[in-house]
Amino acid sequence: MTTSEYLLNAAFVLLVLRQMRERELDRRSVIVPLVLMFFVGAQYLHTVPSAGNDLVLIVVLAGVGLTLGVLGGFATHVRVGDNGIALARVGWIAVGLLVAGIGARMAFAFAVGHGFEPTVRSFSIAHQITAAAWPVALVLMAMVEVGARIAVVQFRGRRLATGSIVCS
Repeated sequence: MTTSEYLLNAAFVLLVLRQMRERELDRRSVIVPLVLMFFVGAQYLHTVPSAGNDLVLIVVLAGVGLTLGVLGGFATHVRVGDNGIALARVGWIAVGLLVAGIGARMAFAFAVGHGFEPTVRSFSIAHQITAAAWPVALVLMAMVEVGARIAVVQFRGRRLATGSIVCS
């Protein structure tokens, strides 16, 4: 990983920690993370490798991202404010899930760059995974995690604001 990639991941962690303050679920709460998500996607996703078991790796890691995102979305505290607008605050469980996803990806990239690369290469050869599949799978994992969390929190906020259901 480059210094700029470490800084980008640190910015994501700070963004998560900033969400520990209660905020309105408005357009900005959707647009800012989606813009960041598409920026990252545009930087890293140019093709989707499909040789061997590349798609299996991509789907599995996207599934991990989906799981973390959905769990993080349900672990986010959502309530209706005095003005009838839904408010959300990331709690410790949601922070833990978000940081676990970011941390796992950073730890994997760090490990590959610091001696773990032969093990990943052996695993990849044994399971017919090309080198191009790993970054795509990790980036898609992050994007699906962010997208799923946003979708779940927005859905819960809209249902709560219309009085359909009570969320915690």
